[in-house]
Amino acid sequence: MKDKDPVRAAERFLEKNPTDLVVLAAHAHQGHMRWTRSSVSQPIAKAASAATLFLPYGCEGFISQADGSSSLRSILLPVDSAPRPEPAIEAAWRLAWALHCPEITFTLLHVGRGEIPSVEAEEQPGWTWQKVTRQGDVVDTIVAVAGECAADLIVMTTAGRNGFLDALRGSTTERVLRSGVAPLLAIPAAALM
Repeated sequence: MKDKDPVRAAERFLEKNPTDLVVLAAHAHQGHMRWTRSSVSQPIAKAASAATLFLPYGCEGFISQADGSSSLRSILLPVDSAPRPEPAIEAAWRLAWALHCPEITFTLLHVGRGEIPSVEAEEQPGWTWQKVTRQGDVVDTIVAVAGECAADLIVMTTAGRNGFLDALRGSTTERVLRSGVAPLLAIPAAALM
């Protein structure tokens, strides 16, 4: 599509061509640079109202450009009671199944007090489900655990922004994405893949 504004062009395309998955490259703007640069990927993802895979700039991802093989071995799933974790969990196991991942570790991470929400896990030979509970800043903890478990992908259910602080800082998903620690698959709370 021809347009000087890539966001507007993508929004028009998505209006005419609904999609199940959008894949976008994303720059990790931090600090004051975030205020001076407008995002292209996040408005497109919002317009799509679909699952969106963000690939941080400089991140190779988990699909080989040379031969299309998958190196997906570790998926981090931050979970809480709200938004519901089931859409992200289902998206993660469906992706692992579609990519024929013989061995993969799914790490369910709950940040905060209390128990990790009860969730159903798809059992497959070679698939490991581990549960981790931590306390601390949600975004910092997600980023730290992603590093600890060498996450190839983070999958999060996203409910958008809530309140004044999210308007200033961005949603939890946006802030994790800005860390650039791993590709991030954002699943709208109302959607299932």
